[in-house]
Amino acid sequence: MPLFGNSFSPKKTPPRKWASLSNLHLLDRSTREIELGLEYGTPTMNLAGQSLKFENGQWVSESGSFLGDRRELQRLRKRNQQLEEENNLLRLKVDILLDMLSETTAESHLMEKELEELKQHSRKKK
Repeated sequence: MPLFGNSFSPKKTPPRKWASLSNLHLLDRSTREIELGLEYGTPTMNLAGQSLKFENGQWVSESGSFLGDRRELQRLRKRNQQLEEENNLLRLKVDILLDMLSETTAESHLMEKELEELKQHSRKKK
């Protein structure tokens, strides 16, 4: 009986066979729907009392209040565009202010350096 040896050595497991011998996984979606009867329909959901359905990659309202939704959507898009333009303007102003600050800081450092050099030069003359 070995002290530090591995007394437990499991056998290697044989390779697995295919999970399914059916060729349905090789078929395209429409054929699978016909073969298996997978007709789900369009996804729908209800949010805040408004029924929505998913069509052509977008959620569309099922209720009859399309005009109110469209007007609200147009108003929100216009407000969003205004806010984006304001945000871009503010970013530009911040960039300009940062440039001005860095320029002023560089000038200040140069002046301090010149002042130190003048002080040293005047001390040497005395």
